[in-house]
Amino acid sequence: MHQLLIFNDKELLRRALTHRSYVNENPRERGDNERLEFLGDGILNFISGDYLYQLEPEMDEGKMTQLRAALVDEKQLAQFAIQIGLPSKMRLGQGVIQQNGRQNKNLLSSTFEAVVGAYYLDHDRDMETLRPLVEELFDSVLQDIVGVRLNSKNLLQEFVQAHIVNAKEPPKYSTMQTGGTDNKPEFTSRVSVNNKFLGEGRGKTKKEAEKQAAENALAKLKKPKFKKR
Repeated sequence: MHQLLIFNDKELLRRALTHRSYVNENPRERGDNERLEFLGDGILNFISGDYLYQLEPEMDEGKMTQLRAALVDEKQLAQFAIQIGLPSKMRLGQGVIQQNGRQNKNLLSSTFEAVVGAYYLDHDRDMETLRPLVEELFDSVLQDIVGVRLNSKNLLQEFVQAHIVNAKEPPKYSTMQTGGTDNKPEFTSRVSVNNKFLGEGRGKTKKEAEKQAAENALAKLKKPKFKKR
């Protein structure tokens, strides 16, 4: 199960997955996910803006606006919903199900937004618990959207290819959980080239730990003492 679906308050997750069509057919149901959807939409816009702001210091406002729109548009959020396994979990009315509601991009994207909003509430409104999970999804599609390599793992690979002549293979990452709990794990990643240790990073997801390891390695390799060999 994707970590975005691990909740302390199961009723809150239930609400996030409940479309108004289900409530219409089940009057005893307490409510639908539309308020959570509103909250999740605002959160995703904030996280995507901050993500792009930090991604590339030279990126101008117009480009950031364009990329943010691509990261959080209906089609992309629907893909994220599929990626974390929402289609089978959405609580829809029978009429909507018969109209292929589980494949409907609008319903998928709206439910994803509701889950994001609910996860934020479930984890004490802690944006830093939610952020790495959303950024991991952004990372998974960034190269296709941007068309160029901008993340630190790719930058490290390009640096290695350009400066380490005898590098026989791309950087390798060894990543494992080293602390935390099932709900809030902590990972440590070590990156190496030709079996030589380059850097280490920690994070709340494997992706974040590997990103930090790559950034640590790049910082070391770019010091003045580093020479091409």
